[in-house]
Amino acid sequence: MTDLAALRDFLGCATPDAWLEVAPGRLDLLLVDHANCEKKAASAALSMLYRYEGRPRLVQTLSRLAREELRHFEQVERIIRARGIPWQSLSASRYAAGLRTLVRGPEPERLVDLLICGAFVEARSCERFAAVAPRLDPLLERFYLRLLASEARHFRVYLELAEEVAGTGEVAARVDRFRRVEAELILSPDPEFRFHSGVPAAPGPGADQGQVRRDTSRSSTSA
Repeated sequence: MTDLAALRDFLGCATPDAWLEVAPGRLDLLLVDHANCEKKAASAALSMLYRYEGRPRLVQTLSRLAREELRHFEQVERIIRARGIPWQSLSASRYAAGLRTLVRGPEPERLVDLLICGAFVEARSCERFAAVAPRLDPLLERFYLRLLASEARHFRVYLELAEEVAGTGEVAARVDRFRRVEAELILSPDPEFRFHSGVPAAPGPGADQGQVRRDTSRSSTSA
């Protein structure tokens, strides 16, 4: 069973009701951005695997994690196609970029911070799955609840890897720093609706125009 209480304590803030109220009416964006997030999570794990290939446990662990993230991408992509949702090329949310502003340059501090970034992304994903699932249709609710355990496991994996590099004390101090920035990203107004976006800002004329477009070149038989 997923320990959501511990996970919420790690994050420091819950997803705002304003985001949860908007999500069921924006399933097109929610699902496409979720698929993108799974691809990016796999890509981030593979990037660290290549950069830190001299760390055997990290390489083996992130290799398994990347494969699982790609399986999740395939599952979300199938749901998108089954529902007839047109694929859209979405601009990235501010979330990951905001967290990465805290990543230090020298090693091994950079590695520690990248792993902590990964832990926050996975923890927030898990928290949002749990929060939004009861507001969705039964099929999506079951799908998101099934993802809870794996996302929570990924969150713990990233933290454990960080602690192996730097020790629990240093990691705890860095987590506190990241937690404050992450909460600001989640609780402040956000002009774009994405899976990890903040409080939805009131849409203005032409909202998302120039940032969202239908990808007509994408094969319907992919994945």
